[in-house]
Amino acid sequence: MTAERASVDLENWTCPVPLRDSPTVLLGHGAGGRLSSDLVEHLFVPAFGGDAKALGDAAVVAVGATRIAMTTDSFVVRPRWFPGGNIGALAVNGTVNDLAMVGAQPLYLTAGFILEEGLEVEELGRLSTALGEAARQAGVRVVAGDTKVVDHGHGDGLYVNTTGVGVVPDGVDIGPVNARPGDAVVLSGPIGQHGVAVLSVREGLEFGTEILSDCQPLHGLVGDLLAAGVDVHTLRDPTRGGVAATLNEIAASSGVGVEIEERLLPVPDDVRAACGFLGLDPLVVANEGKLVAFVPAEQADLAVATLRANPRGVGAVRIGSVTQEHPGVVVARTGIGGSRVVDLPLGEQLPRIC
Repeated sequence: MTAERASVDLENWTCPVPLRDSPTVLLGHGAGGRLSSDLVEHLFVPAFGGDAKALGDAAVVAVGATRIAMTTDSFVVRPRWFPGGNIGALAVNGTVNDLAMVGAQPLYLTAGFILEEGLEVEELGRLSTALGEAARQAGVRVVAGDTKVVDHGHGDGLYVNTTGVGVVPDGVDIGPVNARPGDAVVLSGPIGQHGVAVLSVREGLEFGTEILSDCQPLHGLVGDLLAAGVDVHTLRDPTRGGVAATLNEIAASSGVGVEIEERLLPVPDDVRAACGFLGLDPLVVANEGKLVAFVPAEQADLAVATLRANPRGVGAVRIGSVTQEHPGVVVARTGIGGSRVVDLPLGEQLPRIC
């Protein structure tokens, strides 16, 4: 190579993978992967105080003798309507599920709307009706809200922000740091449906069959597990970043290793085919109606049977276990007897998915 050819302006290079030291916010910072984790751990947590490893889907705080769970979330999914759901129902179920992942019974929601000038009032009415109906089905009340309008071209139609409040029963201690070696890893049903459903509409793709989002509330499933006497250590709903991000976050927070069996992963045939066509790993595709539970190995069968007894968990299956080896690392055993590391996704494969 000549000296002339070796002289390259590196500042003008571009890279298909977002650089982790980017001076500007990237789509990947909202993906639930490594970029999101870096932003939370190195920017937000130092600014607000707290422990990044203890961060879960919701915070549990004591108010007198009562333990209250609180969570907040924002929804920017594009398109606003997708097979099996819409941004209104997603806002309710996503918030309710965050509360459920700490064992709380959801009670109240607030809803904030950021509207873009030019949004059809008729569509706003339909989405508000969908949000209200989803709240009624989940057994929660929308008790407060806010509305802001931004200039045309600055809001993509509509964004929704929600805050949820619930009560944690006495004796329930579920959190991201509670996974233990020997635990079984249980998944409540098929994965990848929400992400593929949204993508199919956004990109106008047809896969021979309509793939519906799994958007649904999960607190009923959690309540069933607790009522059955299952000693649930950790719960997460694998939304942004999918099951891969969820397992990596729990492994890092608890300081344990996680091993899963790829052949046991419940991936629907149509989702598998769509992911193969698009070059996606189903493990990193978002879900909006599934949970991952870490429970004692001796209670794994009880947990699976309890989940399957509920219509929202009929596809439940044990997918792996927790080990004291390779702490912080998730390993998948392949169908041919090998293994691979399931890493935390770096950025955003499917932006604006929730």
